[in-house]
Amino acid sequence: MKMGAFDFTLLILASVILGASLLYTFSVGRRRYAHPTEHDSEVDKDVRAHYATKNPVFLAYIIAAVLALLYIAYAAMRFGTY
Repeated sequence: MKMGAFDFTLLILASVILGASLLYTFSVGRRRYAHPTEHDSEVDKDVRAHYATKNPVFLAYIIAAVLALLYIAYAAMRFGTY
């Protein structure tokens, strides 16, 4: 099975997202060691007011679900199983 242009685009997009996530994770870890404290910092007022929409974990799950559904719809229309 050959890789089409859409599959290649998804591969590139996933690689960019994974690379950026890895760099961000390392930078957060470095900041933690640069400022060692026993107490957590204060939670921002906007985050407290919108704890679900400002949480990056929830956002990652929502974005992944939307992308998966879009890909399923695309595959269904492309292969005629819709």
